[in-house]
Amino acid sequence: MQTNFTLAQLADPDIATSEKILRTCVHCGFCTATCPTYVLLGDELDSPRGRIYLIKDMLENDKPASEEVVTHVDRCLSCLSCMTTCPSGVDYMHLVDHARARIEKTYRRPFLDRALRAVLAAVLPYPRRFRLALAAAWFGRPLGAIAARIPGLERIGAMLSLAPSKLPAAGAMPPVSPALGEKRGRVALLQGCAQSVLDPGINAAAIRLLTRSGVEVVLAEGEGCCGALPHHMGKEERAHALARRNIDVWTREIETGGLDAIVVTTSGCGTTVKDYGFMFRNDPAYADKAARVASLAKDVSEYLEAIPLGKPASHPRLDVTYHAACSLQHGQQIRTAPKSLLAKAGFKVREAAESHLCCGSAGTYNLLQPEIAGRLRDRKVANIEATKPDVIAAGNIGCMTQIASGTGVPVVHTVELLDWAYGGPVPERLADRLGASRLASGPVAA
Repeated sequence: MQTNFTLAQLADPDIATSEKILRTCVHCGFCTATCPTYVLLGDELDSPRGRIYLIKDMLENDKPASEEVVTHVDRCLSCLSCMTTCPSGVDYMHLVDHARARIEKTYRRPFLDRALRAVLAAVLPYPRRFRLALAAAWFGRPLGAIAARIPGLERIGAMLSLAPSKLPAAGAMPPVSPALGEKRGRVALLQGCAQSVLDPGINAAAIRLLTRSGVEVVLAEGEGCCGALPHHMGKEERAHALARRNIDVWTREIETGGLDAIVVTTSGCGTTVKDYGFMFRNDPAYADKAARVASLAKDVSEYLEAIPLGKPASHPRLDVTYHAACSLQHGQQIRTAPKSLLAKAGFKVREAAESHLCCGSAGTYNLLQPEIAGRLRDRKVANIEATKPDVIAAGNIGCMTQIASGTGVPVVHTVELLDWAYGGPVPERLADRLGASRLASGPVAA
């Protein structure tokens, strides 16, 4: 793609980076076939190629974001399926991130939109605030379906409908969980924000499985939200502040006790932590530290695939349909590890049709774009249910919540199934929904 930026514009490192990305695009249109919003809406401006033209025009002409740009960039899920498909290697992720930051700085949204985004950024990254908000939302949950049908209240309806009917108890985990038997490694585990409230059992399962495999697990004091949620709303300063805190905390842990990896059980967070090096590339105080932290970040399936887990303690007789979270398959290019681990543990693993398409969760997308998110969820659930699974496995809490809102099939994290197969308890969602006979284990292969 030909660009026409001035030398003065290119002196801005963010503009220079985006200009290089824009020049990589050859207009081929392969991205349109795998873009969820283009598949649903059929509008060129709701495809990556169309958004690239809008972003190019905005940046090249140094214009504030227009309503048209905002509309179509807001509809982007950042699922990054286009990057997997693109034969030219266009770095769309960083281009759309730059566009969102510019929108945040140059466009004044309508009051309700502005207020909702401010509330989400102020609540979701902070577990205590989020827990209080969900407790309050419980009282309004029965009104969610009604609000969803009232013009102007659709987003409130989506928030209420997605609020869980009950919250798991908040349980503190020890700062250090020692390895059982011979110590083979030491890792930090990202505690996260939303996941720690919605399903603390996921990290508990990861800790059990890791420690049984000889890995010491550290919950670094002072660590918090990775910054992904505000980052994808264009709130760059807030996202960077959260990221800096984690970089400092993990750097201290690296320098005092040493870390083999920073293990992440929420793939959306993992994609962001792995991008810390890019986020702070122009920050002399943090560039090296951020790159070091990013190099240690591993999705839990990625890390587990590289260590010996031993033999499964049981082979649960369940058919598992694996949902590939976009942040894992497209953002981190991890496609086989979760399925391979589940198969080795004795599960019969399936994958649904259109597995490359997003479920509609995408961080806060299902709250900010509920109509499109709902259509994507229904399409995803229909494809999954066609495989007739006993259980659905996924590696991202947002996907789990989104899919569970549209199906009666239990949805659990991949690591919970692995923990169960290798000697841990039955995942709570399975125990709640499946009878004892369905949970019976077959003989362990010799």
